Amino acid sequence: MRAAALGLLAAMVAGASTSSSWEMTSFADFIKGKFDGVSLGRDGRLSLAPKLDTFFSSEQPVIWSVATATDGAIYAATGHRGRVFRIDAAGAAKLIWTAERPEVFAIAVDHRGVLYAASSPDGKIYRIENGNATEYFDPKTKYIWTLALGSDGVLYAGTSDGGKVFRITGAGQGEEYYASGQGNVTGLMIDAQGRLLAGTEPNGILYRITAKGKAFALYDSTLPEIRAIAANADGSVYAVGLGGALAKKVLAAQQTNQNVSDAGGTTTTTITVTADTGGDLKPSPPEPQKPQQTAPASSTPAVTTSGTVVDLSTIEKSAIYRINTDNTVDTIWSSKEEDVYDILPGADGQLLFATDQSGRVYRLTDDHKLTLVAQTNESEATRLLRWNGSVLAATANMGKIYRLGAAGTKGTYESPVFDAGSIAKWGKLRWDGDAAAGSIAFRTRSGNSIRPDNTWSDWSDPMREGSGVQIASPNARYLQFEADLAGTGAVIDNVSAAYLPQNNPPIVRSITVLTQPVAAATLGKSNGAASSASAASTPYSVTVTDTGDAAPTASTGTPTQTLSRAASQQMTVSWQADDPDGDKLVYELAFRGDGEREWKPLKKNLHDNTYTIDGDALADGRYFFKVTASDRESNPPQSAKDAELVSSPVLIDNTAPVIHVQSSSRTDVVFEAVDSASVLRRAEWNIDAGPWTPVAPVDGIMDSRTEQFRLHLENVPTGEHVLVVRVVDSGNNTGLAKVILH
Repeated sequence: MRAAALGLLAAMVAGASTSSSWEMTSFADFIKGKFDGVSLGRDGRLSLAPKLDTFFSSEQPVIWSVATATDGAIYAATGHRGRVFRIDAAGAAKLIWTAERPEVFAIAVDHRGVLYAASSPDGKIYRIENGNATEYFDPKTKYIWTLALGSDGVLYAGTSDGGKVFRITGAGQGEEYYASGQGNVTGLMIDAQGRLLAGTEPNGILYRITAKGKAFALYDSTLPEIRAIAANADGSVYAVGLGGALAKKVLAAQQTNQNVSDAGGTTTTTITVTADTGGDLKPSPPEPQKPQQTAPASSTPAVTTSGTVVDLSTIEKSAIYRINTDNTVDTIWSSKEEDVYDILPGADGQLLFATDQSGRVYRLTDDHKLTLVAQTNESEATRLLRWNGSVLAATANMGKIYRLGAAGTKGTYESPVFDAGSIAKWGKLRWDGDAAAGSIAFRTRSGNSIRPDNTWSDWSDPMREGSGVQIASPNARYLQFEADLAGTGAVIDNVSAAYLPQNNPPIVRSITVLTQPVAAATLGKSNGAASSASAASTPYSVTVTDTGDAAPTASTGTPTQTLSRAASQQMTVSWQADDPDGDKLVYELAFRGDGEREWKPLKKNLHDNTYTIDGDALADGRYFFKVTASDRESNPPQSAKDAELVSSPVLIDNTAPVIHVQSSSRTDVVFEAVDSASVLRRAEWNIDAGPWTPVAPVDGIMDSRTEQFRLHLENVPTGEHVLVVRVVDSGNNTGLAKVILH
């Protein structure tokens, strides 16, 4: 049973040096590759596609529109030189007309074989018969996007500048049939009842127009543009919603419209993408019966975007809707990656549609099963057409018409590039499928750049055994395979490639050593352990009564109360480390003093990245701390990797300076301060517990571990007084001395 839930990287990686597997099993996996004569079913099965022939090449960048005539000929309208071609039933092509404007977005052919072509921008509609073109109607609008012919020979045109539809009954005989209030009418179709359907932009509304000025909104899409419209055999209607693809057409027209005059105050066409608070990419519909206000005159169309920022990654790019005969609507397909440009219903209930992803043609069944039928490898497939029992697909960049025929006899699928994450050793390639009466062969190549280039290896020799063949491509970070299918009935269900990634060593990025105060009762407790004893309290309590008699509660006599040390220090060593392969890390912490040769272990097999010790555990001096990180718990011993980092020197100073009073009198005191570990930083004095007053050393600069001080006192009151001097070192330790002044 196939594991359809597996993604591109199916195997869970237990560690950097654990064998893993790149597996491709589903539609989502295979669709990322390139197809040449190969189709892809919704079940993720590769098979030979219909034969794809180049039926016609216009040598133009894009084919915008195609139409068939009663004599079997095909007409193709192109951009960006405004050329229209006729291809006869034998496949011979001829240029029959070149418009004065650069784009011919729409053409239509009536039952007599007369061709109507609409040029843009600032173009007109022309009637072309027997190679002669005459002006048929001028709607006086910037763009003419679409044409549709009724069974009675009436021509309808969808335009910009207010989203208007014109009804044209003869040369120069046309009228405004319906004004939608939208920016553009982008699609027209006449249904089986002779009613006109019109798709619009930028509100994405599909209208059914039943009379002049009278319409019913069949559907209001969440996407801004309704492009292609097609009738189904059961009376339902298909419509395509797009996320603003009309802007591509406008941009193409702008870039090639070199002959448009700036004079005359041309009307601005505004293509608007806005966002309401609900997140839909569409503005609020215009108020009914209010004419659309035109923007100031401009020689080029303006593309306007609202200031609201919208996350487009979660918004559909295109969708296909089915409007049923009871006016209910089903979304039968949608995509966040591909634009749909045309649809072609079939009598068997299947729907073909063309997209901009490598010029693809898909087939969608009634039960919503999707198949990639063909890939033209052009930038876009713009139009689909049935002709002489075949399906034709028009494309852009280049403007060609491809013909889909019977199933081909050979094809090639090229996988997306697989990233092993690091240099990998390749194992065996396996595949499931059936060569049937044909053959299946795989080739691989590898490299260390994310895109295949001339630094990659050549394609390997063919591999034909599906049960497993050793991959011959050199060890590298990236791998790609190519599958050749030939003959009849060859299919591929899934492909897997085993690999062993190179184990990368961990990285220790930083070490930090900090001290913090801790209650005296917790001294000697490592790693934050708290003491349950109440040792911080005094050993005796002394009660003083109002009679002046002391009543001892713990023993007889009057004991001296001992004041406990309020706080000491604990030292925390922390570090930051990571592993490029995501391996679990284990740490060792060690230290050595300045001048020592060997590292002394503090703790092994640590999984946390902090460790705490008593601040008094190490004597005064300079120390270094070393953290060693290992990925040995995630890798076999022979491939495990270590990394280490040594901290900057850390000065530990737990000893207070010693003060020696060398001489003293009521007015002068001379003393010396000495510290065994660090430089002295501050000296102060007070009298009778008064405020502290700084004192400078004799040499004026406090920059040594030994300093001399001379203190001159003035205006000392008569009587006995207590002088206290204190000196603080770099470790914030304080030394004190007392002098009695008589």
